[in-house]
Amino acid sequence: MKSVVLIATLALAHNAVALSVTPEELQETRRWVAARFGTDGLAVPAPVRIAPPFSFRYGGRSSQEVSPAWTWNRTARRLNAHQTECTLRAVDAATGLEVRCVAIAYQDFPVVEWTLHFTNVAAADTLVLEDIQALDLTVERQGESEFVLHHQAGDDCSPLSYAPRQTTLAAGTDLRFAPAGGRPTTGAFPYFNLERPGGGLIAVLGWPGQWAAQFTRDSGVGLRIRAGQELTRFRLHPGEGARSPLAVLLFYDGDPIRAQNLWRRWMLVHNLPRTRDGQPPPPILSSCSGGFFPGLKCNERDERLFIDTFRRERIPLNYWWMDAGWYPCKDDWTQVGTWEPDSLRFPRGLRAVADHAHASGLKLVVWFEPERVTPGTWLYDQHPEWLLGKESGTKLLNLGNPQARHWLTDQVDKLLTEQGIDLYRQDFNIDPLGYWRANDPPDRQGLTELHHVEGYLAYWDELRRRHPDLLIDSCASGGRRNDLETLRRAVPLLRSDYQSFQGDPAYAVGNQGHTYGLALWLPYFGQGVYYNPRQLVYNARSHFCPGFGFCCDVRKPGADWGQIRAVAEEWRQVAPLFFGDYYPLTPYRLDADTWMAWQFDRPDRGDGMIQVFRRGGSAYESARFPLRGLAPEANYLVQAIDEPGKSTACSGRELTEQGLRIVISNAPSATILLYRRAP
Repeated sequence: MKSVVLIATLALAHNAVALSVTPEELQETRRWVAARFGTDGLAVPAPVRIAPPFSFRYGGRSSQEVSPAWTWNRTARRLNAHQTECTLRAVDAATGLEVRCVAIAYQDFPVVEWTLHFTNVAAADTLVLEDIQALDLTVERQGESEFVLHHQAGDDCSPLSYAPRQTTLAAGTDLRFAPAGGRPTTGAFPYFNLERPGGGLIAVLGWPGQWAAQFTRDSGVGLRIRAGQELTRFRLHPGEGARSPLAVLLFYDGDPIRAQNLWRRWMLVHNLPRTRDGQPPPPILSSCSGGFFPGLKCNERDERLFIDTFRRERIPLNYWWMDAGWYPCKDDWTQVGTWEPDSLRFPRGLRAVADHAHASGLKLVVWFEPERVTPGTWLYDQHPEWLLGKESGTKLLNLGNPQARHWLTDQVDKLLTEQGIDLYRQDFNIDPLGYWRANDPPDRQGLTELHHVEGYLAYWDELRRRHPDLLIDSCASGGRRNDLETLRRAVPLLRSDYQSFQGDPAYAVGNQGHTYGLALWLPYFGQGVYYNPRQLVYNARSHFCPGFGFCCDVRKPGADWGQIRAVAEEWRQVAPLFFGDYYPLTPYRLDADTWMAWQFDRPDRGDGMIQVFRRGGSAYESARFPLRGLAPEANYLVQAIDEPGKSTACSGRELTEQGLRIVISNAPSATILLYRRAP
């Protein structure tokens, strides 16, 4: 058959704007910070009128109306070589409402972030505080080109999770986003890239609850952006405080993909959780047995059997993953609220499994879901005053209740220590919004959610303070809770529950799409695949992530351990490259008759990879992909991972202008091309 060639390009593929932060971007950010916070981000007061980028209503009047009568104090202090803290503070003398905005201006990235804090410093309740918008600003465009908003879906356990989208914001457009049910990345995603001629800005909201964002285009050249907790209308009692979501802006020149890589780099440098020695989470290869047992109810003997088999077969795991079902549960893993190991299945506790894993060179992941509480469990029966919800139904542990949070912190701390747990995996399989709102009287709307969010973040902060090397996994029915505040404390080791316990390769295309979309924003995430000999390599490569899980029921004969070992070793080879700059090389499509490809580039190391997928219905046997991020004058050695020892020399100019031609004869199939800069 004669080869048919597909030329795969993006409109932005040849944009030559450098990725490094420019002085112009930093200067623009400093001017913007000075105008809004009274300092240029270098701890130098600025003689300009303060125009804060937030808003609220107080006593029925807008903040723009009431706040000019207040005395605003501003302070600034250097936190370190790269961060300056800027604080605005005012008190309404008549009612005792203190408003404080704490902003962080970055010196190494064109980024500023801020959070609002409200406190009642009087002896009586405040007036009604409502419609708090952590982010409220208007931006303008130049020329005839319109604003283009780059946004994407959240997780809904489908192939379309994390699907990237773009919307042109013509005059009169009013676009609103909000998640479903109170978990912040259910269906919607609080990360936005606003493109305008020559550059743009990234706007992100960090809030592990129910947020809303609105983009309203006027009839001229302006666009108003408003974002915050979706519902706020409350009075604060004496001494009571409340906070807003975290708001973040990144200003950029050039194209949107360049901006996404500036964001990824900022995430890596300033946001990814660190251990006590300052190290970010390494790539993780893990396995788990839970999915092979009814109700996920495994036992000590079989956990040891699985660990021993993987060790005997020389699969280089980092973590052994104990999923749900290790606690007392009559029927299946969904009975949660008694957080002690089941004494029948684990007579020596989880410590016996942990010790066995540690002796095998592995660390231990253990699943928890403390916020969902079901009837018949210890929490349900012993502490109903800590729970939200209707009688006889599933309830929500109220982390806004200090007693409940302190008990949970001590209980989990005890389990982590006594049972030898290295990585704390917290799931969240209910929508909390209905519980929160049902608990709020008319003049306290939004406070149950707000205090729960504060308690949730404080709980994780305290666990990490007590266990400085602890890693946390942010699972919530897959990827339903991956806002920025969460990701400063945890990594999502399961980006979506869209996976097959049988390793069905039909899930491969959707998971390719998940990587395509999520990699635009997150440099670290995970996914797993189950053993199935049918299209094993294609399926596994479609699921490769910085955190990769591979599961196999070792009790069943016939597994090709040589092939499993090869997949694990291949992942190990490419895993560090996921921390590089990310470039989509094809449009996003889930159609069966197309190709999908992307590139991860490590300019700090001079190497990278291209992942390419030819779908089952594609008639094309080859494609040419212009690469990005390479030095035109340099030479590169390119090698297919399936052909070790065989490489081709190409110039950076050739690879970026003419593109790299890739041949895939069979469909469906996947290949990985590695490249490195020649000495």
